[in-house]
Amino acid sequence: MEFPEFPRPEVLPKRSKKTEPIEYKVVALRDCPLPERLHLCDMPEKAVEYWRLHVATLPSFNPEVETMAVLHLNSRRRVRGHHVVATGTIDTLLVHGREVFRPAIIASSAAVILMHNHPSGESTPSEADIRVTRDLIRAGQLLKIEVLDHVIVGAGQFSSLKAMGYFWG
Repeated sequence: MEFPEFPRPEVLPKRSKKTEPIEYKVVALRDCPLPERLHLCDMPEKAVEYWRLHVATLPSFNPEVETMAVLHLNSRRRVRGHHVVATGTIDTLLVHGREVFRPAIIASSAAVILMHNHPSGESTPSEADIRVTRDLIRAGQLLKIEVLDHVIVGAGQFSSLKAMGYFWG
C-alpha cells in the first residue's frame, strides 16, 4: 500500500517574540508644580500634603478603594515626581517590588516614599501593610534605592510606619 505524499510545510525562519514597549508614567514636577515648602519631603506631613495635592486630585483616583503611590526623591530628599503603582479594592492592594522600583530606576530616584490610602478612614497599618513594607525595604536595599517611609493616609489622619518603628537601618 502506498501513501500519498503530502506537501512539506514551508520552513519559516524563527521569529523572536514581538514585545510591545511598555510606558511608565512618572509625573514630573513640571507637570505638577509644588509650593516651595513641599520641594523638601523629609517629614510624613509633607508627604501627606503632596498626596492630597497631587494624588488624591487625579481624575482616576477613587477614595473608596486603596491606591498606592510612590514619591520619587533625589539624594537631597527633594521630590522629583510620583507614580501610581496600583489601585485595589476596598481593603486589599496587590503590590510587587517590580511595579514600585522599575519607574524609580527609570527616573533615577535616590529614595522613595511609599504611600497608600485606607478607604475606611482608619490609618492604622494592617499586618499585610507591615509585611509588604518590609519586603519593599529589602528590595530597595538591593537596588540601593532607600525606602524612607511608608505613609498610610486615612480620613483627616495618617500613620508613618517609620515613626511607628517598623523601619530598621
